[in-house]
Amino acid sequence: MKQQFINKRALFLENTESSTDDHFTPRTGHLDKETILDIRQPIHSDHAKTLDTTGLRQQFLLDTVFQPGGMTLTYSHIDRIIVGGIQPAEAPVVFSPELGKHTGTEFFLARREIGLINIGGDAVVTVDGMRFEVLREEALYIGAGARDVAFESVSAADPAKLYFNSAPAHTSYPTRKITLEQASPETLGEPKTSNRRTIYKYIVPNVLPTCQLLMGMTKLEEGSLWNTMPCHTHERRMEVYFYFNMKSDAVVFHMLGQPQETRHLVVRNEQAVISPSWSIHSGVGTQAYTFIWGMVGENQVFPDMDHVKMTELR
Repeated sequence: MKQQFINKRALFLENTESSTDDHFTPRTGHLDKETILDIRQPIHSDHAKTLDTTGLRQQFLLDTVFQPGGMTLTYSHIDRIIVGGIQPAEAPVVFSPELGKHTGTEFFLARREIGLINIGGDAVVTVDGMRFEVLREEALYIGAGARDVAFESVSAADPAKLYFNSAPAHTSYPTRKITLEQASPETLGEPKTSNRRTIYKYIVPNVLPTCQLLMGMTKLEEGSLWNTMPCHTHERRMEVYFYFNMKSDAVVFHMLGQPQETRHLVVRNEQAVISPSWSIHSGVGTQAYTFIWGMVGENQVFPDMDHVKMTELR
């Protein structure tokens, strides 16, 4: 089946009258069996602090990451990261040649690398004829130059959910699967501060080489609610958080903004937040949760953070 591509913001602008309203809601229409492409422009910190709730959500929140039987992509102009989800059903989902048109290349991964972490049922990913079984909480890194890529769910009744980050790449590194056991774990926090968590670093230099992409997963222990507090910014990298393993009535209050101009977003299960380099990124939930983080930018030094003192937050 031929996949269709929808630029949600462009659709809205083409099908509505001009308006002086600062906010607009992208139109999606019927999404089944389609590939959804959204484009997000960068935003200055001085502009961000003037936005209301609707404006903040339109700029930073990815509210639909998975579409049954299809794929979503959000192309951020911040470090050119592409964020999305792939959820195959009965038929495979593929990176079709048409997708390369949106990156100005012959095919999607011609000048890009991609990392995927499966949060659903078992998946099979075929990369230029090489077959990889990717189970729940396993990751797959695909190097630049991979042309024919297809994603399948082993069982349509328990579909795979492959969350991915993709970044520009100047060279190609080997495609490789990473299991949870192979990820580099680091446990931080304390129960008394409600932030006991383990960080699993799947795609980092001491596990495998990449051009710039870093990805991992953080699991909060039962009874812990806070992540990344005390908080920090990354002057040299941007980051995206994807929250999951949350009940339908649970939320995370995700903190963002400059340390002296903090704001928050109410985030629900399987939603993501874009964090520019000038913004803090932290959260507190109504229950324990898990999130996937991905970073791209100037370096791959995981501890390269600009820490913010608790006394400096406003």
